Amino acid sequence: MMTQDELKRAVAQAAIAYIPVGSMVGVGTGSTANFFIDELAKIKNKIQGAVASSEVSAKRLQEHGIEVMSLNEAGNLPVYVDGADEITRHLHMIKGGGGALTREKIVAAASAKFICLCDASKLVDVLGTFPLPIEVLPMARSYVARQMVALGGQPKLREGFITDNGNIILDVLGLQILNPVELETKLNNIAGVVTNGLFAQRGADVLLLGTKDGVKILTP
Repeated sequence: MMTQDELKRAVAQAAIAYIPVGSMVGVGTGSTANFFIDELAKIKNKIQGAVASSEVSAKRLQEHGIEVMSLNEAGNLPVYVDGADEITRHLHMIKGGGGALTREKIVAAASAKFICLCDASKLVDVLGTFPLPIEVLPMARSYVARQMVALGGQPKLREGFITDNGNIILDVLGLQILNPVELETKLNNIAGVVTNGLFAQRGADVLLLGTKDGVKILTP
């Protein structure tokens, strides 16, 4: 039986096939993205460099000798590779467990193709068992929390955590997310919300799912 780390490594290796030679690569954040960075290092001479969705990922890329550029310098990207905290068969996701959701969403939006890497435990029928992260301007914390309660959620401040953008995160439990595209828009329209961890308007284009029977490829 493969361990969770072995499954993550297997999908990270499979993702390399989606990287065009000579390209800038968008790179996500988190434990699965770390495995991908380690695999990317093996072909670093075949790529131009990377755009990282967090300071942590940027540091890991640089330690491997991969050039890191800002998205402003790089422009549009051919591919973005990242994990997810939950994903449905429609390839709608909850992301942001690592707190990098805003930058992840921006780099994903600027990429032609989003390759999501997950182990089978992350595949769900309905999003919302994993608490939905929402990045919030500090002054709006209690206001946004009240709005979450009104929507039936239970918001909890992520203690001792500040995002790379200098904001706070509210993790919202108890939302049964039956229409993720609609909810994503609704939450982003709340004053003080920077963005939320629903990746549904821009979902993944390909899911590489690590299972006990090997890597399965799912498309929406």
